[in-house]
Parts: sequence; C-alpha cells; structure tokens
Amino acid sequence: MKTFTTTLVLLASLSTASVAAEDWITRESASSVDATADRLVEAVEGAGATLFARVDHAAGAQSVGQELPPTTLVIFGNPKVGTAIMQADPRAGLDLPMRVLVWQEDGRTMIGYEDPEALKARYAIEGADPSFATMAAALEKLTTVAAE
Repeated sequence: MKTFTTTLVLLASLSTASVAAEDWITRESASSVDATADRLVEAVEGAGATLFARVDHAAGAQSVGQELPPTTLVIFGNPKVGTAIMQADPRAGLDLPMRVLVWQEDGRTMIGYEDPEALKARYAIEGADPSFATMAAALEKLTTVAAE
C-alpha cells in the first residue's frame, strides 16, 4: 500500500507541475489546513466518491529533516465522471483522479484545484462535456463545504 500511495503522489506531483496558476480555482478557508482537509474528506465520502489518498506533504518534509507549512493533498474520484473523460483520451488518466490541495499561505488557509476546463483543453477532449460539467460542479460544491 505504501508503494501504491508513493506512486500515486509522484504521479500527482508530475502532472500538477505543468498546471499554470491561472488554471487554478482557489478560495480561502476560515479553518486550519487539517480541519479544512477533514471537512473535504467528509464531503467527498458523503457524496459517494472514492477517497484514494490523503497526503500530508508537511509530514513528508519533516520525515527528511525539512520544513513545509501545513499542506495536504486529497485525491478522490468517481468512475461515473472520470471514465467518459478517459474514454475520450486515456492520457487524461495522468490527471485523474481529482486532486484538491489545502495549504497554509501567509497565515491563511487556502484550498484549490485545477479548473476542469484546463484539463479538457490540455488534451483537446471532445465528447465528454457532461462529465466535465459534473466534475466542475462537484469540485465547486466540495471545496465550498470544506472552506466553510
């Protein structure tokens, strides 16, 4: 399981590296990183999606004697949404399942994710518009609940 999680984190990191800042949708949370991530996980599970991983990047940094501010990546998905996108272009699997980052910046807790329209444009995907609309609505709803 540790190897699977490490591989998942590596893949998420590689695909996120090419995401431009303008492709992100972010909002501020009134709570801590941990409390915001907890609410996000609760909302994901309550929506019937599958939680694949919760990655504490700050703990990872600490394990090698380095420091990061609180930063948590939540990886989750729903095959009812992602399958149509991957049928249109299997390379989109590098960017799926969905990922939401919760981090501390300048004393504030932020929550953000890549705009699904950026994913659609990256692979020039056609024919999966309902899935992208569902993904966008789900990410908006889940992150709004988490940030409250």
